[in-house]
Amino acid sequence: MDLVTLSDVPLGRLLVVAGHVTGQRWNRFLAEEHGLSQAGMVALMTIAQHGELPHRAVAERCFVRPATLTGIVDTLERDGLVERQRDEADRRSVRLTLTEAGRARAAALTELIHSERPLTSVDADPAKAAVIREFLLEVIAAGDEPSPPLEAPTC
Repeated sequence: MDLVTLSDVPLGRLLVVAGHVTGQRWNRFLAEEHGLSQAGMVALMTIAQHGELPHRAVAERCFVRPATLTGIVDTLERDGLVERQRDEADRRSVRLTLTEAGRARAAALTELIHSERPLTSVDADPAKAAVIREFLLEVIAAGDEPSPPLEAPTC
């Protein structure tokens, strides 16, 4: 992507492009380094955080339908990261738990996520990183609020 052509793009659009590019990089990294999709990582980390859970509870926490989670868990199980176990109290219910390999993968991802490794030379500067963080938190907090119209500058 030519950064020169982006120099005059409005900040909101740059934020969207940066999010898109960062998401693509993250997904490629997850696939190449950890053998996971974004959905697989979310399911793995959910089980790691909450421990053994029913399939339906994992789906709810991952904001997907149980049927959608089935394919994700199939892949995690195939890769030896998750096990399905029948609930002894209710044989219709399937509980999901991490294997030893799944716990190790989740621990490696947790360490990576919390490493605070800078993404660029700009956020390597703590003062600039604080401004970026403040901006992003404000954008996130604004959520669905409509942006106020900008006033035309007066001379």
